[in-house]
Amino acid sequence: MSNSVYKINKGINKPIEFKGLKAQWIWWLGGGILVLMIAFAVLYIIGVNSYLCVGLVLTGGTILFLQVYKVSNKYGEFGLMKKIAKRRVPEAVKCYSRKIFM
Repeated sequence: MSNSVYKINKGINKPIEFKGLKAQWIWWLGGGILVLMIAFAVLYIIGVNSYLCVGLVLTGGTILFLQVYKVSNKYGEFGLMKKIAKRRVPEAVKCYSRKIFM
């Protein structure tokens, strides 16, 4: 019997990708959409005109999508973490005493 009844998962160890967004950028976009939904609800409850609420949320959503796709393409899957780590590395280590080496 050469055919197997089990399916082979060929996506093992590949990053999660959804419509061009890679890894953590999916979470950033989801969080941004959640914030926009809460903003719409708050504006609507306050009594702001509903057309203005929709306009503000659509504008914010457009900006959110453009920015998240921009940084996803720029940094990729691990680029943002590498940038943050590089910023935390000191330029120089200064030692004013030889005591620790003795």
